[in-house]
Amino acid sequence: MNHPAAPAEITREALWEAVASWLGTHGLAIVAIVVAALALRALARHLIRRLTTWMTDHAHESTQDGRRADLRRRQRVLTLTSLLRSTSSVVIWTVAALMVCDQLGLPLAPLLASAGIGGLAIGFGAQSLVKDVISGVMLMIEDQFGVGDWVDLGEASGEVEEVTLRVTRLRSADGVVWYIRNGEILRVGNTSQGTPVATIDVQVAARADSRTVVEVLTGAMEELAASPEGERQLLGVPSVAGIQEVRNGAMTVRIFADCVPSEQYAAARVIRAEAKRALDAAGVPGPPVRDWGHDQPS
Repeated sequence: MNHPAAPAEITREALWEAVASWLGTHGLAIVAIVVAALALRALARHLIRRLTTWMTDHAHESTQDGRRADLRRRQRVLTLTSLLRSTSSVVIWTVAALMVCDQLGLPLAPLLASAGIGGLAIGFGAQSLVKDVISGVMLMIEDQFGVGDWVDLGEASGEVEEVTLRVTRLRSADGVVWYIRNGEILRVGNTSQGTPVATIDVQVAARADSRTVVEVLTGAMEELAASPEGERQLLGVPSVAGIQEVRNGAMTVRIFADCVPSEQYAAARVIRAEAKRALDAAGVPGPPVRDWGHDQPS
């Protein structure tokens, strides 16, 4: 008699039926959850890429330098895309994992309670990091500054070399590299946005004829604007505003120049050099110079 083997066969059949039933319900649900998560992740990445590209393409471009503008746009796209991709992936896969756990019959209440306590502890310990990241995102979205801009951030000023979600890297005029946390940036002075204006004061002797000085400087500025260097640095012919002051035997003539962004400092040096050359060629006397307490002879 083979009756003792019957319960094993029945148990095996019941087991296969139970597994098949579970796979037909919960198993298919788990597969559907994973497939849906993958599809949502791919869709989210596509939408994020389109969104960040649209944001940077429609942002106000503050520079005429195409190469630097491209670098700035590319950095903003890469940073924002990386952040949004990471955030969307974490959210999608977290929700998918919780749904899979529910299908597996695991208790979610203790897991959610533990995650809540852990997240609260991490949040208290990472307040500065969260502040820096949020500030970095807002800096990029608002396009307050970008790579290649010359900015004043209060504690340091210089050319922006890199903008990340946590820190901004500057290189000052003396070559020092500054790393500033984005959460600590309270004000931004950007000299590279819009049209920077260079203000140049040229001094000559007070006895010089003011009309002649203005005419000489006006002609020199027209020649400079037409030169290759002027076309690269200036947005028009510098304007000779006129006499700014007469003091201590010197007459100061002020010049205003609309410059290409980030070129205002170089343009100011070129304008001074051209003004001096033109004044010397026209025989306009320079301002009096004191040498060990004695006035320069007339």
